[in-house]
Amino acid sequence: MPVLATRAAAAARGWGMFGKNPPISVDYLVVAGGGGGGVVDFGGGGGGGGGGVLTATALTLTANSYSITVGGGGTGGVIATPYQGGNGTDSSIAALVVATGGGGGAGSRLASGAPNAGSGGSGGGATNDRAAGTGTVGQGNNGGTATGPSGGGGGGGTAVGANAGATTGGNGGAGVTNSYSGSSQVYGSGGGGGSNQNLGGTGVGAGGTNAGSAVAWVAGGSGTANFGGGGGGGSGPAAPVNNPGGAGGSGVVIIRYLTGTASCTGGTITTSGSYTVHTFTGSGTFTVS
Repeated sequence: MPVLATRAAAAARGWGMFGKNPPISVDYLVVAGGGGGGVVDFGGGGGGGGGGVLTATALTLTANSYSITVGGGGTGGVIATPYQGGNGTDSSIAALVVATGGGGGAGSRLASGAPNAGSGGSGGGATNDRAAGTGTVGQGNNGGTATGPSGGGGGGGTAVGANAGATTGGNGGAGVTNSYSGSSQVYGSGGGGGSNQNLGGTGVGAGGTNAGSAVAWVAGGSGTANFGGGGGGGSGPAAPVNNPGGAGGSGVVIIRYLTGTASCTGGTITTSGSYTVHTFTGSGTFTVS
């Protein structure tokens, strides 16, 4: 067979000049955006649920381009319908790996009510008259409950949100510890529930959220960008005072592989030990050559 024909046939089969380009094995961390915290016009809103967290080793990828989506954090609830925090949005590696955005924390106005907390990767925390959200199996946990005027903590990647006390917000559920970036970090923590004139719950972990309400009648803290933390629940004495829930933190996608096993592009490229690491803090394309 002529040389040109041989090369054409090899290209059609996905072969290079010196043999077939083998598929590569990668490790991944995919974290969705966290849910926003809710708000109550006389009490504390529920904390936002952490973004869903998916991590695994030995995902096989062939020479191709893969779309990367990094989810955004949900908006914090405000003193206006629906009071509930917004859900975070999904993060993904093409259609192969999809992490679900965290559920927004519950909020309410006693005169008109509001939706229950959102469900998602992890569920948002409850208020005394609105139920907690549920988490997605394998990605996160449920939000905490509430029996009084303070909000439950949002669920996290490894723990449910804490239940609210009579005058204290529940802590957010703990997130997932991962070191693919090159340093140990915590992803997908739940936001702390807002308080009723006392101490709000706190977000847990380096990648979690600020306190939902550290003192009487304050806004919820926002989740940390690119760690998928839920927003803290806001609290206020009554409308028109507006101490909104905190926004959820955006997600992240990290892909790593043994250095020298492939030539890939996309994201911010670093090395850590024997690995080449691609970090996506925004949507893009991961290309395997």
